[in-house]
Formats: sequence, structure tokens, C-alpha cells
Amino acid sequence: MFVQTSRFGQIQSSQEEVIFFPQGLIGFEASRHWLIVPDPANSDVAWLQSLNEARVALPLVSPRKFVPDYKVATSNRDLSPLCIRKADRVYVLCVVSKSGKTLTINLRSPIVVNLSRRIACQVISSETLPLAMPISLDSLPLKAAA
Repeated sequence: MFVQTSRFGQIQSSQEEVIFFPQGLIGFEASRHWLIVPDPANSDVAWLQSLNEARVALPLVSPRKFVPDYKVATSNRDLSPLCIRKADRVYVLCVVSKSGKTLTINLRSPIVVNLSRRIACQVISSETLPLAMPISLDSLPLKAAA
């Protein structure tokens, strides 16, 4: 299938690559089908591209790049939609935001992806973590976001 995006133009994907968010994302509850697209300029960044809205793509990074001991503190109930088994490949990603010249990551509400089952959800950490932790521009150049 071909997906039209405002950031990457038309990209080719297969149905097997689609990530399903049963509850959507905070602020994008109606968008439930997404693709993870690597950033061509930065291997540390991936983009969560909405299949419903061509103009919606959210930059994602591994929080462990900036907080090596980062762990998701959430209930098993919050993760139950992911149907996680021991052999599944599960990833935790955080959304990157830009405010002026400062990039931040949201550690309080990460996205958990069960890549094996192609299901994901955004969870709210039970620990008090920053919604906007500043990160260095030098460590993560977001050329595609400028």
C-alpha cells in the first residue's frame, strides 16, 4: 500500500507494518493506525506517522539514550491491550517536542510498542517524571523537524 505523508511524501508500506493503537494517542484518540518510519537524517529518531492524517508525524526516541536507567512505572492493566508474551519484542519510546530552540522528551507518558503483535499504547507513568525533559540539540539533530 502507498501512504501519502506531508513530511516524507508518498511512502510504500505493507499492512503487516501498521501499528494499531486500540485507544489512540493522547490528543490523537481517533487515529489508531500508524507507521514507524525511520528518520533518514538521524538513526536515533523514528517518526510515528498517522495513516489517518498525512500531516501528523511524531518524532520518537528511546528514552534510554538520555536516561539510561529509565523504566516505565505503570500497572499491568495499562499494558493489557498489548497482550505481551515473553518472546515478544517490546519497545518503549518517547515523543520529542520542540519549544523554540529546545528539544524535550516526554518521560511521563511513553509509548509502549509490542512490535511482535503490532499493537501499541501510550501509558501514564505512576512515577512523577517530566513531561518535557530538555535534551541537547547536539545529541539529537532533528533536521526533518526544523
